[in-house]
Amino acid sequence: MASVSPWLARRVLAAQYPDHSVSVIDAEIAMRAGWELTGREAGRSSAPRRPGFFLEVWKPGEPSRVIPVTCKGTHGNAAQVHKQLATASADVEGIHIGVYNKTPAFVFGTTLPKKSESITLYLLHAPGDGTLADAKDLRLDPPVEDRSIRPGIDAPTGPNEEPPVGYHVRPEECGWFGRVLAQADAAGLMAFTGGGEPTARYLTKRQGKGHFETYTHAGTGIVQDVTHIIHGRKFVGTDHVFRLNGVRVEAFSGLAENLFDHLRDGRVDQYRHEAHALRDSWPTDPWDAKWRGPVSLHPDGTVMALRRLRLR
Repeated sequence: MASVSPWLARRVLAAQYPDHSVSVIDAEIAMRAGWELTGREAGRSSAPRRPGFFLEVWKPGEPSRVIPVTCKGTHGNAAQVHKQLATASADVEGIHIGVYNKTPAFVFGTTLPKKSESITLYLLHAPGDGTLADAKDLRLDPPVEDRSIRPGIDAPTGPNEEPPVGYHVRPEECGWFGRVLAQADAAGLMAFTGGGEPTARYLTKRQGKGHFETYTHAGTGIVQDVTHIIHGRKFVGTDHVFRLNGVRVEAFSGLAENLFDHLRDGRVDQYRHEAHALRDSWPTDPWDAKWRGPVSLHPDGTVMALRRLRLR
C-alpha cells in the first residue's frame, strides 16, 4: 500500500507544476553519496531519521525543487495510522534543503483494515520552497563524487545548545546534490531496463557502484537485449517469464530507444531535455492490440507491458 504513495505524490506535483517533470528517487541511494546513514557508519547508537523518497520537480535550465516524502501503511485502524504519520513526520524533518525550515514535504499513511475491502489514504503536506539554490543550468553529465558532508542541521540555537541531529543540504552543496539526484534517477531508469554496468556508471562507490559492476548471474547477465514496439514506438529493455495462477506471463520493462541511447552513453542532460519535451506525447491507451496485453507508459519514457505467453 505504502509503495503506491510516491507515485500519487508524483501525480499531485505534476498537476501543480504542469510545465515541469517530476522524478521519484530513492532517498537512501541519493543520500549515501554525502552522509553515513547507519549508526554503525556514523559511530553512534542510531542514525538520524530520514525520508524514504525525494520527489524532484525539474525543468531543463532551471533549478530543481526537492520534496522529501515518507510513506507508511497498516492493516490496523485510524489510531495506528495517526501514530505512523507522527513518526513519518519525524522522517521528513530529518533533512533540510537550502534555508533551514523552508523544505516542503509529503507524508502518506494508508490503511486497509483486515475486515474491509477499501483503502483509506491520509496525507500531510508541509509547505515550503525546496529549491536547489545556485543550480540553474547545472551540467548533469560529469560523474558524481562521494562527499563527507558536515553532520547536523543548521538551526538557530542558544549559546549552550547543540544543533539538531539530522542532514542538511547547505547552499554550497545544492549544485552537487542536483547532480546526485539526476544521476540516481538515471541509475534507476537503467536498472529498470535491465543490466549492471549501465546502472553502475551513475552511482558512486558508497551508493553501490561495485555491486552493479561485478554482480552477474546466468539469469541476469544478458541485459538490455530485448526490443519491442509498443503503441508504434520502439523500446529497449529486458523481459521475464513467470507463472501467474498457472498461466505463463511475459513481462517487459524498457525505455524508449532514443532516450535509452542517451543514458547508455552518459548523456543525462540530453536525456532530460528530450524526456521533458516528450512528457505529454506518450499514448495513454492501457491496451496494445499488437502486443496483445496491457501496457503502462510513463512521462519519463519508460514502459511496463504484460501479456500471456503463447505456446508454440
